[in-house]
Amino acid sequence: MIKRTAEKELLLLAGLFKTVAVIGPRQSGKTTLVRTVFSNKPYVSLENPDIRSFAEQDPRGFLDQYPDGAILDEAQRTPQLFSYLQQVLDESNETGQFILTGSNNFLLQESISQSLAGRVAYLQLLPFSLSELKHSVEIADGDEMIFKGLYPPVYDRGIPPDKWFQNYIRTYIERDVRQLKNISNLSVFEKFIRLCAGRCGQLLNLSSLAIETGVDHKTIASWIGVLESSFIIHLLRPHHQSFNKRLVKMPKLYFYDTGLVCSLLSIRSKEQVREHPLRGNLFENFIVGELIKERFNRGLLSNLYFWRDNSGNEIDVILDEAGSLYPIEIKSGKTITSDYFKGLLFWNKLMPDVGGSVIYGGDTDQNRSNGMQVISWLNLTKLPLL
Repeated sequence: MIKRTAEKELLLLAGLFKTVAVIGPRQSGKTTLVRTVFSNKPYVSLENPDIRSFAEQDPRGFLDQYPDGAILDEAQRTPQLFSYLQQVLDESNETGQFILTGSNNFLLQESISQSLAGRVAYLQLLPFSLSELKHSVEIADGDEMIFKGLYPPVYDRGIPPDKWFQNYIRTYIERDVRQLKNISNLSVFEKFIRLCAGRCGQLLNLSSLAIETGVDHKTIASWIGVLESSFIIHLLRPHHQSFNKRLVKMPKLYFYDTGLVCSLLSIRSKEQVREHPLRGNLFENFIVGELIKERFNRGLLSNLYFWRDNSGNEIDVILDEAGSLYPIEIKSGKTITSDYFKGLLFWNKLMPDVGGSVIYGGDTDQNRSNGMQVISWLNLTKLPLL
């Protein structure tokens, strides 16, 4: 079994708070992680209709079965249980009593904010990170990693990625989307997701999406929220630092996993990734996702932004650590050229002596005399301020 970096943070939080909520997309390994770390606790899946019915109809009797706490899987399925769970937690000073998991961030946070505020800590668990996988699996080339993605079942069970993601998409749309929103025409929603995949790494233009999907602007905004809440996409916000320049204010659209993007784009092999017109976007999406995982696995919020002015000057990623800004450029090519440093050189005119990093598709790291460094996509943990 591949050891998860987040295990250390999970144990720390369980020693500080009465309950911990592990949230993330379906099949990201939440259940495996919590059952491994808390093997002494009873495991209860609230996806099971009989168990869920018991918890809904007799919440006190349900919780009385677990005087020493338990793992409650997919806890957002029984929101009425949280008020009774609050009473149980308040009657004891013990930490780490109940471990909750959930794949629907909106519904789970809505329930927690009403009943468990101040009693619960959050840990966001995404699919495997590259640094986790490197210790247990021989890493293929970048195009194959983009195609396969990093969802655990593709590696634990050896399921071909094109087969697995097709069914994942179908399950997500038919189950999770209906749970979040009463969307009657699921085929239109699926078209919307596929259009989003074609825009990965690009500015989010709601009006353009609305026109191509055939629904109104407000519906698209609502559906973007659905994809965010269920950990399908995340939006990279523009940094506010202006330097007296007019800035782009729209966020950029990224998916949490490039394997899912490839499936939505009907990419069926690493060779098709290599020749695809969106290969640069896919590589950028892959790197941004890895940077976010490194933060989440340590219990930290994302400190990632991008920067672009109306003249077209852009930095792919800005790391903002308490006001200290560090620029990063992402290049999919394997051969380092002077063009790779164009954005960093512009940024260093605005903020002298900051330096910066280029993450690229090759496998050799370099430290340049101008304070800039070149980092292989395989060595992202070398980045400062991450």
